[in-house]
Amino acid sequence: MQVKPLQGKTAFISGSGRNIGRAVAVRLAEMGCNIVINGARDRDACEETRRGVEQQGGAALIVMGDMADAATVDNIAKSALERFGAVDIVVNNAAIRPHKSFIETTEAEWHRVVDTGLTAAFKISRAFLPGMIQNGWGRIISMTGMKAMRGYYEGAAISASKHALWGLTKALSTEFAPKGVTVNAISPGQILTEGRDPDDPKKLATIPVGHMGTPEDVAAMVGFLASEDGRFVTGQMIGVNGGEST
Repeated sequence: MQVKPLQGKTAFISGSGRNIGRAVAVRLAEMGCNIVINGARDRDACEETRRGVEQQGGAALIVMGDMADAATVDNIAKSALERFGAVDIVVNNAAIRPHKSFIETTEAEWHRVVDTGLTAAFKISRAFLPGMIQNGWGRIISMTGMKAMRGYYEGAAISASKHALWGLTKALSTEFAPKGVTVNAISPGQILTEGRDPDDPKKLATIPVGHMGTPEDVAAMVGFLASEDGRFVTGQMIGVNGGEST
């Protein structure tokens, strides 16, 4: 029987109940990982992800909880470590993307965006890094998106959070490369997630390849960065965007 490239590794993916997060979970399970699945509210969606993971032969643990809540993140990390002993791969995927005038954005709304997309990445990475360092191997991969590279109308909180996540990626890559841990970011472009129109002419006009990407396109890049093929890639933000200009 052929040994899978990530056999025996464990991966945590925040926001993995659907779309990109689900595709990443299934892809890493196909490569041999056990998967810690996270969703904020939709247990049924997470159960669907679990079935996909188990169909690929991976063990799955569902840890429900809002990544914006600090105590919840601590409990998620504790549950994952109790079940699997260590988490080797972290994929920071959870985010919320409200569009609202900067003037009208409340402090609470600002903090919710930042806590979900940035502070949670800080806390969950910090929780799992000691095990990675002990094992001399680890991967941290964060989803930044186009908002990490340019500002968007009525998206100040999102852009600020994603720019900061890119900064965190660069800093961690420098600090932990000598410990065997690579840290990278992926910037998805126009991805065909639930509810999006694949034939939207305004969207297609910005994509040189002429079509939207799929969650599986993003998951393929995660698989590369998590594998030994990606061992010499760290501190990078890689666009999976069909050539869309940044």
